[in-house]
Amino acid sequence: MEPKNTDLQALLHYNRPKSTPIEPAKPEVFHQPYRAASVVPTMANFAESEFSAPRDANETTPLVNMEQSRASSLLGDDMEESIDLKSIKDYFSLRNYKMILRHTKIGILLCIAVACCMIIMVNEEKEEDWHQLSVDNRAVKSLLINDTDMPLRLFLRGPVREATRSQNVSQTKNLKISISTLQNTWELIVDDDLVANEGFLESTHKFEGDTSDVTVTFQSDTDESVPLLWKSLNADSDKIIYAALVLVFVYALIVFELVHRTLAAILGSLSAIAVLAAYGERPTIHTIISWIDIETLMLLFGMMVLVSIFSETGFFDSFALQAYKLAKGQVWPLITILCVFSAVVSAFLDNVTTVLLLTPVTIRLCEVLNLDPKNVLIAEVLFSNIGGTATAIGDPPNVIIVSNSEMKEKGIGFANFTGHMFVGILMVSVAGYALLRFYYRKMSSLTNKDPPEIAELKHEIELWKRAAARVSIATREESIMKALFMQKAAQRENALIRKMYRQKRTERKDFVQNVAELERKYYITDQWLLVKTGLVLVAVILVFFLHSFIDDMHIDLGWTAIMGAIVLMVLADVHELESVLHKVEWATLIFFAGLFVLMKALDELQLISWIGDRISDVIRDVDADEKGKLAVAILLILWVSAIVSSFIDNIPYTTAMVPVLIQLSEDESLRLQILPLTLALAFGACLGGNGTLIGASANVVCAGIAEQHGYGFSFREFFKVGFPMMLVTNVVAMVYLLLCHVAGDWNYP
Repeated sequence: MEPKNTDLQALLHYNRPKSTPIEPAKPEVFHQPYRAASVVPTMANFAESEFSAPRDANETTPLVNMEQSRASSLLGDDMEESIDLKSIKDYFSLRNYKMILRHTKIGILLCIAVACCMIIMVNEEKEEDWHQLSVDNRAVKSLLINDTDMPLRLFLRGPVREATRSQNVSQTKNLKISISTLQNTWELIVDDDLVANEGFLESTHKFEGDTSDVTVTFQSDTDESVPLLWKSLNADSDKIIYAALVLVFVYALIVFELVHRTLAAILGSLSAIAVLAAYGERPTIHTIISWIDIETLMLLFGMMVLVSIFSETGFFDSFALQAYKLAKGQVWPLITILCVFSAVVSAFLDNVTTVLLLTPVTIRLCEVLNLDPKNVLIAEVLFSNIGGTATAIGDPPNVIIVSNSEMKEKGIGFANFTGHMFVGILMVSVAGYALLRFYYRKMSSLTNKDPPEIAELKHEIELWKRAAARVSIATREESIMKALFMQKAAQRENALIRKMYRQKRTERKDFVQNVAELERKYYITDQWLLVKTGLVLVAVILVFFLHSFIDDMHIDLGWTAIMGAIVLMVLADVHELESVLHKVEWATLIFFAGLFVLMKALDELQLISWIGDRISDVIRDVDADEKGKLAVAILLILWVSAIVSSFIDNIPYTTAMVPVLIQLSEDESLRLQILPLTLALAFGACLGGNGTLIGASANVVCAGIAEQHGYGFSFREFFKVGFPMMLVTNVVAMVYLLLCHVAGDWNYP
């Protein structure tokens, strides 16, 4: 039975643009041949045109029976005439609160952006204010810093490093730094290797007090002259407040989806730079560029190019089919395989690389099984972050900890660090998988509500509409392309209407029938390209793995990915470079660039160092025995690291916390071992990345690729699963640390 007109109107209402009112169909609206910007061939000769798209003989598409003048847009003048005055009044009435809220949002964000731009414009750039100083042999040198509010943070660059408790200070070459009227001495050791190689380290120390004129005294007991660079910075509490407000502003934009997350990161970095400029510390453009982690962007870009070429071989389709056969068509065995594989690979490779390779395969698998890819992708990226925590090379915070020279001197190396972390991650993984099974205990939360044919049609319509929206009408070819995309979307909408009303209940196909049907659809399309791409990918992954063990390999991950992409483009004989670059997630790359600038600006505003100082102060104020202080230190470092890393990038946080841990372990009154503190920082910083969408780089990359395929998930969708996962996994890590390092006294490397 044919659907009634009212039903058809309801379906058209479901797919119409939100601002278009429903009206009874007018036969006279679609009469003339359709021309897009007077370029698209008319329907009289469109069938013979080289631009003709495949079309069902029974389909009637409104777009192809329209005519449009040169000056009109693709919507058409006739469609515009169908909007009556009442609809216009309703659209612009005060009752349309969504429009009011949207315009209010635009106005507020515009005012903020303009205000930030004005603040930056009226303040001059400030170069880094480093002062040169040379402390002569066995001499005392004093410097007067006028009009300085306390507390004061002193930064020092030179061939010096902080003393460790295991070293005999009396037998070393010392550099003592003190401030008049304060009973606080900062003691450093002159490093002979740095002096010989003309190298330097950057150290920082905070002096507390209440004086405005500060005299800094440098005293050396060495026979050599020690060259130094120094600068001072006031620990102004107002900066910290403004930095926190900027962070809240960025998260409000992302959580409530007021703007795209890339634009939110850009607005946040602009606001943070404006705050710095207001305090007379506006960074130069060269400084801002230096804040961007170019290596990470190179890694992402290179791997995106590799994956985009790899996808043209049909490997992802074929691999999805083989995984479907292996799991016997069952959902949970397949999800388990994906999660375990993601965790294991991420333990030895960068988890961003793992997600880049697995996300396309996972999306194809979900399409085969008629699953919602969003939930499966979220589960996969969560376990990627968990697996990366297990080793010293799996996650950037672990790399920062193990590569620190002072950590190495204290016995924190690759083997013992990985051994302690691996045992804990085994327990964490079991708890995380149990939570995942509980959260998705109903299969309806994993599967699509529509039958496979309906779900595929809806997804195809969405992709055609997105493709049309991305085309700007600047040339004749682009006008034709946009018209074809719109026509194809309308064709598939008509097909969807017929499918939804004519679909009958059919018998469920068995596993063998599904496999036979899938084998006809999914297969390797280009075997030679698959061989070339496979060789390059294996070589790149091998270099990734060996990079952490061979010191003579003077090449980082970013360079490896870029060189692999160049070699593959040469081997694949790529002529249409635009088709490859079109698959690169440029929005994700720009988001990371904006995020790096934002986090570094917050660091310059002393927000991150303030968090580290508060942790240190609380631990020092604990009135308990040695084990009690250790338990408090583990709990505080673990949970603060987890919460903070959920909302800010864990790389600058870990970098700021490593010196804090070293200072705590050097405090004779506390007598805390460095190993449990380090493990608490690693667990918290790595597992905390699962808390929010932008807590870890892999989360953002996965969301970007999923959005490119038409299955993007929002901040809130990720938060519903990720934040409980973060809480549960950190509880398990807390129990593990307390049992092994407080009750069990496993505190030595």
